[in-house]
Amino acid sequence: MSAPARDELGRASVGRAATVKDLVLPGSELVLADVARETSVILRLDAVRAHGDAFRYDFTWYGLDPGTYALAPLLVRKDGSSTADLPEHTFTVTSLLAPGQVEPHRPEGGELPRLGGYQLLLALAALVWVLGLIWILRLGRKRRGPDEVRAPRAETLAERLRPLVQAARTGALSPAGRAELELALLAFWQKRLGLVGGEPARVLAELRTHPEAGPLLVGLEDWLHRPDPPAVDLEALLAPYADLPADALELGRVAREGAR
Repeated sequence: MSAPARDELGRASVGRAATVKDLVLPGSELVLADVARETSVILRLDAVRAHGDAFRYDFTWYGLDPGTYALAPLLVRKDGSSTADLPEHTFTVTSLLAPGQVEPHRPEGGELPRLGGYQLLLALAALVWVLGLIWILRLGRKRRGPDEVRAPRAETLAERLRPLVQAARTGALSPAGRAELELALLAFWQKRLGLVGGEPARVLAELRTHPEAGPLLVGLEDWLHRPDPPAVDLEALLAPYADLPADALELGRVAREGAR
């Protein structure tokens, strides 16, 4: 059983896909040919169904160049037999250009389309974000006072000891205060030099001769027994404490007494 021949299977413009449904072709089953040369029609076989002693086919096709193209050269028999008995079906590919025109029309001048709503929204959101960040930074600078711009330098132990040592040298520090200051210095240097737990007399002797701990400890003892102590280099006495934090030495009540 053979289907009636149809000359033209359809028309489509260049690049536009078209379909052919339920096309009955006689003979054994057909498949797509392996077209070695360049072709101006691209054919796709979508479905094959038996139809008596023939087969029914669904195709999708589109053309690359204007013209009329035959279907038969694009097909071969699955069993390798001849396709000479196929009807002369054709595709017609039409051009979107006017006759004689080989390139598209140049676009006419005019205003560019406005920015789309979504893109405009994104641009506005980004602008608001940047302006808000600038405003926050400026507001923060205005609210910061001079003390916040430059943090005050932390007090050193030497600066904390200076008024106490000066008071001890001149006799303004009470005996109890001088004794507490001396005990605090002894405890500090024992811990710093790893002498905690040693024999007191030997520890005291070692601290008095130590190049950093000795000068101030000997000075405190000397000022206790001399009513008119000689002038001393206060900065040299306090030099070992210049790089230490103010709370490195537990002064307790003596610090409050020296502050009065």
